[in-house]
Amino acid sequence: MEENTKNMLAGKPYRPDTEELGRFSSLAHRLSRDYNLTTDEDKLERKAIIDRLFPDHGESVYLQGPIEVDYGRFTKLGNHFYANFNLTLLDTCPITIGDNVMCGPNVTFATPLHPLLPEQRNIRMQADGKVADIEYGAPISVGNNCWLASNVTVCAGVKIGNNCVIGAGAVVTHDIPDNSLAVGVPAKVIRKITEKDHLDNYPY
Repeated sequence: MEENTKNMLAGKPYRPDTEELGRFSSLAHRLSRDYNLTTDEDKLERKAIIDRLFPDHGESVYLQGPIEVDYGRFTKLGNHFYANFNLTLLDTCPITIGDNVMCGPNVTFATPLHPLLPEQRNIRMQADGKVADIEYGAPISVGNNCWLASNVTVCAGVKIGNNCVIGAGAVVTHDIPDNSLAVGVPAKVIRKITEKDHLDNYPY
């Protein structure tokens, strides 16, 4: 693995225009496109694509599709991962997702970051004479037994603990502790999830 790619994964400034990262992203974008052309009936084809796109995945991964994946190889999916329509994984830094995690429609995991100062953010001539920008990022992790409802965005550097529920439309910008219900923009923990939330305690 090239030094530039190692820097990317470590959250250090890196160049996204290298040949190695170009190969990685082109493959992931092509596999995402191929997956999006399949249906639930194409089980073997879908499994083969998932195996190539996510070399580090657990058992029983289900992606409804369509999906959009930056690299895939830098994302770890646990056992029994489920994602509804329009899952987006921007894994310039590692994304680690635990077991029994469910995602509603339009969930995004975004590890990339860009400089705030425009003179550092804009594409410009680099020392090697090529025109490129400089980026960086921070990893994302999600614990076991979590549910991220529709239109949730998980931002760079966030750790979501075990047994959490993130409400629809939330933008998660800070860590979420275990057993939390978090909602809003930015997402805030509104209470703990306890045995009182068991379905047997709900009147119907």
